[in-house]
Amino acid sequence: MKIHEFQAKDLFRNFGIPVPSGKLATTPGQAVDNAKSIPGPPWVVKAQIHAGGRGKGGGVRLVRSLEEMSKAADAILSNPLITPQTGPAGQKVRQVLIEEGLDIDREFYLGIVIDRKLESPVMIFSQAGGMEIEEVSAQHPELVLIESIDSAQGFMPYQARNFFYALDPMPDKKVFKEFSATMTRLYKLFLAKDCSLVEINPLVLTKSGSVVALDAKINFDDNALFRQKEIAQLHDPYEMDELEVKAAESNLNYIRLDGNIGAMVNGAGLAMATMDIIKLAGAEPANFLDVGGGASEEMVTNGLKIILSDERVKAILINIFGGIMRCDVLARGVVKAAKEVKINVPLIVRLEGTNVKEGREILKNSDLDFSVAQDIEEAARMVAKQVS
Repeated sequence: MKIHEFQAKDLFRNFGIPVPSGKLATTPGQAVDNAKSIPGPPWVVKAQIHAGGRGKGGGVRLVRSLEEMSKAADAILSNPLITPQTGPAGQKVRQVLIEEGLDIDREFYLGIVIDRKLESPVMIFSQAGGMEIEEVSAQHPELVLIESIDSAQGFMPYQARNFFYALDPMPDKKVFKEFSATMTRLYKLFLAKDCSLVEINPLVLTKSGSVVALDAKINFDDNALFRQKEIAQLHDPYEMDELEVKAAESNLNYIRLDGNIGAMVNGAGLAMATMDIIKLAGAEPANFLDVGGGASEEMVTNGLKIILSDERVKAILINIFGGIMRCDVLARGVVKAAKEVKINVPLIVRLEGTNVKEGREILKNSDLDFSVAQDIEEAARMVAKQVS
């Protein structure tokens, strides 16, 4: 689960990590009123959406007067924000964060993620702050420093020193205590809130010698939200695709993609393989939809309705291997959905496994117009042909 920058900074404050003074606004007028109680000018106006690259899309603006503040807030709130992560349609901005401008001396990157190979959290630090860490890693890997964290011991002072003494030029040693404290507190937050990612980019050193988290990004482990009730309440449904919200309400694993082949599959691995084979056949999947091994007839019906709600879908591929989920359950769900929502695009079905004969018989005796594929490769070729 993702949260907004202003929510992440509230958590930072709770854990003693310094952040700029700031307030949230939903209108240009409120932005101006908030700016009056925040140190400045200058101030910074920051769009609050769950997407990176906001600065490149015009979603982060420096202003030096209340008039500029009103214009900047109005521009951000009035138009969809387009970034490399939103796609060409962009994303509507419903709120902006108004913050004090800081006199910045240097910028750094600081983050914590889970390294699956090491099976432990790792802290990542770079003196190339303000840039995408992926770009820094690709172009200047020597600038990306990593320390593995022993979960039993926590983040240790010597690891902070390893980061600090690698800086070139090295800041005044008086700053080290602030760096070390920020890193230690960041790990405590990461551990306490079941985070999968905590990122500060940039972490800045001001000209007065203060260390401040200028930006904040936190992702949480969805599987741990049952014990993080307060975190779960921070979820913003407006930041999810409308169809993804409907899928979540039906306990379906659905992600909307950019193609035009709707796919319904049981099992995440089979779903990934199906999408790959659709692409190999020369087409593009419109979604990832895993109905799961224990899907009911109702879940299948809802899944098909969600696929058909996507206007970009030009053909549908149903690829089910009946193990825990029976093929006859899938077939009845498809027929039920067809009665409630007209299927006006080509439908390709590939069924194998438990009760496959019963499933095929149910589909055969329905009024559905569909084609049957013998294997996944043939299914992909058939569905790709429908949109070529």
